[in-house]
Amino acid sequence: MIKRNKKRDLLSLGLAIVIMIMLNYVGSFMFHRFDLTSEKRFTLADATKNLLGKLNDVVYVKVYLEGDFPAGFKMLRNETKEMLDEFRTYSNDNIEYEFINPSANPDKKQNEEIYKQLYKKGLRPRPIEDNSENKKTEQVLWPGAIVSYKGHEIAWNLLKTQVGKSSESQLNLSIQSLEYEFASCIRNLSVVMQPQIAFIQGHDELDTTQVKDLTAALQEFYIVKRITLNEQLDALDGIKAIIIAQPDSSFSEKDKLILDQFIMKGGKVLWAIDPLYTSWDSIRKNGETMGVPYDLNLDNMLFKYGVRINQNLVIDLKCSSIPINVAMRGEPPNIILRPWIFSPLATPVNTHPITKNLDVVKSDFCSTIDTISASGIKKSIILQSSKECKTLIAPVRVSIGFAHQDPKVEFFTDPPQTLAVLLEGKFKSVFENRVFLADPKLDAEFKKEMKYTPTGVDNKMIVISDGDILKNDVQASTGKAYPLGYDKYSNQMYGNRNFVLNCMNYLCDDSGLISVRNRELTLRLLDKKKVQAERVKWQLVNTFVPLLLIIAFGIFQNYWRKRKYSQ
Repeated sequence: MIKRNKKRDLLSLGLAIVIMIMLNYVGSFMFHRFDLTSEKRFTLADATKNLLGKLNDVVYVKVYLEGDFPAGFKMLRNETKEMLDEFRTYSNDNIEYEFINPSANPDKKQNEEIYKQLYKKGLRPRPIEDNSENKKTEQVLWPGAIVSYKGHEIAWNLLKTQVGKSSESQLNLSIQSLEYEFASCIRNLSVVMQPQIAFIQGHDELDTTQVKDLTAALQEFYIVKRITLNEQLDALDGIKAIIIAQPDSSFSEKDKLILDQFIMKGGKVLWAIDPLYTSWDSIRKNGETMGVPYDLNLDNMLFKYGVRINQNLVIDLKCSSIPINVAMRGEPPNIILRPWIFSPLATPVNTHPITKNLDVVKSDFCSTIDTISASGIKKSIILQSSKECKTLIAPVRVSIGFAHQDPKVEFFTDPPQTLAVLLEGKFKSVFENRVFLADPKLDAEFKKEMKYTPTGVDNKMIVISDGDILKNDVQASTGKAYPLGYDKYSNQMYGNRNFVLNCMNYLCDDSGLISVRNRELTLRLLDKKKVQAERVKWQLVNTFVPLLLIIAFGIFQNYWRKRKYSQ
């Protein structure tokens, strides 16, 4: 009997070993991962998998998120590690990484040198306070990474911030962005030929200093040029997308036709148009200015494509601040920050990949946009004002006196106003069935020379009703450009830079990678108050319950064995 049982057990063991060997052998040729989470947090997008599958060299990642820091950052570290492991799996082990503590060196001077190097490379520090466990500690973290590929590198800031959001919400946004941010880094480093984009000039658009920071940001993704149309038919040859940034003089009909045909043939456009002229110089000198309409000669184009930028100004209770002197005449200056209702903080519409998890965008003297019926064109609102706004029809008197007064809430009764729109579809030419030159014969020859087409291919463009969204401040004494979106008065960083980058990436994205920004992850965070109140109870439960279960199992097993073999 014993020999028969022994033989059966050995046979079962041998069979189990054979099955395991066969499963491992078959598994070496087949690959599949099972994601049991409700939001599929461990499932990469197809665009990301395709990108990783094309890597032919090692991507090396140095993550500066190691050390003793609060639980939230530990969670971000762990999620980053899991994401890197997931990327490694689909890249045929072409992803390598290490986690580094930039403050590990006891020598403070050497640490300072390391901090300077990280800052120059594009990483940004995050000062934090830890008030847990009745102790208060302050430290500076560098929640970012340097991604290297084939001798090139790019900075990757892991932590995403939003004005008014809790630390838990910001943490969730950061974790949601991991796949898109890391995949974008790899794509930018692995692109052999970068697309060419251009700022259009020749109509008094923003100059190189005013878009210096935006240009530097775009150069990480594209070859950036400045092009004057000057009625040259080949001016935009080889250009994938253009930016028309706050022009203030009229476009000729020939320049409009060049732009129109660029769009018909698949060229992307980011329009940042101010319909009204307002002067900060006049406000500083005289205390006021008048908002009066420009004559840009672009209204019929935008109307044909599906939008109209209205000749008005939006004022909003949700706004940035400006410094004003509230001292009485003859007294020493008393400078304080006061709300400036002519600088609305535009709210990103969180349902679109361009503005997903984006911070508010600072604007100056923006106008409303109406969407117009245009066959085959899909319109998506991506920026809007708050619910506490008001529209003022041009001409508008803009006075510094508005900052001296407390805004009357009951006056701001308009619903949220549209400030930026994405248009997608097959656009119709504004010059269809229209002679734009005085001589019809010359008109026909001009159109024939540029291979005129009345209906475009599938395309997309973005229209913004404020060019200042693209404009960085400049330090008057040194000429140094501030980062785009940085408010020098409040020392606040807004989402302008990321918004414009997302706009251009969406317009120029051929891989579909921008769709990754739509994924939603839910953090199941613990209730801090409940944890603190029930801490001792759960410590005792976690300590003694497992021991009691083991003892109970031992007693039951002993009883069962005695009963079995006694028979």
